[in-house]
Amino acid sequence: MIDHVSIGVRYLAACGRFYEAVLAAIGYTRLVVRPGTIGFGKKYPDFWLNERGAMPPSDPDSGTHFCLRAPSVEAVQAFHAATMAGGGTSDGAPGSRPEYIAGYYAAFVRVPEGNKVEAVTFTAGRG
Repeated sequence: MIDHVSIGVRYLAACGRFYEAVLAAIGYTRLVVRPGTIGFGKKYPDFWLNERGAMPPSDPDSGTHFCLRAPSVEAVQAFHAATMAGGGTSDGAPGSRPEYIAGYYAAFVRVPEGNKVEAVTFTAGRG
């Protein structure tokens, strides 16, 4: 239903480097670079960063949350580890979330600019 997502960032170059490392863990690469914007994706750019230098810092209570599909449990774990290595913080370590739905395996992080990002995969009978 959703084709792509764009988020505003204050520091495009720094955020581009951060997201490039974090998103690589779930199979995304930097596909497009234009003045003021970077597009990441697997086959086409479906996750965009747009430079908004005057934007105030994101409030951690803003409710902004986006989730990206990961190909495996190991990719979710790598996403979490890359976020921690890049200066993000954990908002939910990698693990099963049976309270959501059977087979839901995810990690939740806060990225340096404040947004909450999740990586999820679905397992079949795996914990």
